[in-house]
Amino acid sequence: MFSGPPADPAASAGLGIPPAAAAAAAVVQASTAPVTPTTPSGDAPRAGAIPGEASASGQAAARRSWTAPLLLCAAGVLALLIALFGPGLVARGTGELRIPGAGLTTVLRTVLFAALALHLGELLAPQLIRPVRGRPRTAVRSWAVLASLAGAAAAAGQIVRLAAVSDLGITETYGTREGGLLLLIANGLVVAALCAASKRPALALAPLAVVIGAEALRAHPEAYSPEFGAALTVVHLTAASLWTGGLLYVLRTMWLWRGSPVAARALLGRYARLAIWLYVALAATGTASMLRRLPLDVVFTSAYGRTLLLKLALMAVVSVLALAARRRMLRDTDPSLAHRLARREQVVLGLVVVISAVLTVAPDPHWISLRP
Repeated sequence: MFSGPPADPAASAGLGIPPAAAAAAAVVQASTAPVTPTTPSGDAPRAGAIPGEASASGQAAARRSWTAPLLLCAAGVLALLIALFGPGLVARGTGELRIPGAGLTTVLRTVLFAALALHLGELLAPQLIRPVRGRPRTAVRSWAVLASLAGAAAAAGQIVRLAAVSDLGITETYGTREGGLLLLIANGLVVAALCAASKRPALALAPLAVVIGAEALRAHPEAYSPEFGAALTVVHLTAASLWTGGLLYVLRTMWLWRGSPVAARALLGRYARLAIWLYVALAATGTASMLRRLPLDVVFTSAYGRTLLLKLALMAVVSVLALAARRRMLRDTDPSLAHRLARREQVVLGLVVVISAVLTVAPDPHWISLRP
C-alpha cells in the first residue's frame, strides 16, 4: 500500500497507469490537500499545535524582545538619577559640608569605573573561553576601545570640573595633586584604547594598571595611612572590575552561543569558579577599608556610612543571585535559567558601580566623629 501518489508521472507508467491519468490524479489530490499554515518566520508550526498557539507564541516573543531594552533603559535612567542626586540625599541632615558639583563628579566617575570594568573584562573572559571544548567559533564584538575612550573623556571632564571649582586654569590644575593624577588616568586610558585597537590588545594591561594605581592614590588624600588605603583600593577596584566586566562578557558570549547549551554552561561554570576568589578579595579589602575609614559612631550619621550601608545591601542581593545561578547551573543541563539569574546579578552590579562612585565623593567621616 502506498501512502501517496508517485511524484513522477513517469514512475506511475511502470504501474500500468497512463501518464495523463496519473498527472490528473496528482492535480486533484494537490487541490484537495489541506494547506499547512506557516509562522511569520516561514517555518511550519510543530505537529499537534493548537490553532492560534503559533500567533500567541509570536506575540510573546515580540513582548520579550521589547522588554529587555525597556528594562535596560529604566536601569540606565535609575543609575543616572542615583548618580546625580545620590550624594545630596545621603548627606542630608548630617551637617557635612556640601561638595560642589558632587552629582556631576559621580556621573563621571561612574563612567570611569564602567570603562575599567568593560576593558578588564574583555581581557579576562577570553582566557575563560579558550579552554571550553566544542565551543562555537563566533566571538562577541569588542567594546574595549569605546569604553577606554569614554573613560578618558570622563577623566578629562573631572579635570575641567576641578579647574572650574578651584578657579584655576587647566595648566594650573595639572599642577595639583588631583589634577595630575586625573591627567595620568586620562592618558593611560587613551593608551589602553590604542592597545585594544592594535594586533596585541593584551598590551593594554600595563596602562590599565597605571590607571588603577592613579585612581587609588587619588581616592586617598587623607593624612592617616594613605599608602595602606591606596593598596586596598588597588585590589578592591581590580577585583570589582574583573567581576563586573567579566560577567558582562560571559553573558554576551552565552547569548551568542545559545544554540550550544553545553558550551554555554561550561563557560558560566568556569566564570563562577573564578568569581568565588574575586568575591573573597572584594569582601576582605572592603571590610578592611571600612574598619580603617569609617568610625563606628557615625555609621548612620555620615554620608559615607549611609552610602556604604546601601552598597552592602546591594552586595547581599548580588551574593544571593550569584549563589542561585550557581545552584541552577549545577542542577540543570539547560543554562537558560542560570543565564537569567546572572543577568539580574549584572544589573545589580551596575547599581553597585554607581553607589561606589557616590562613595568616592562622600566627605571623610572622621571629622564628624571628632566633633565635640
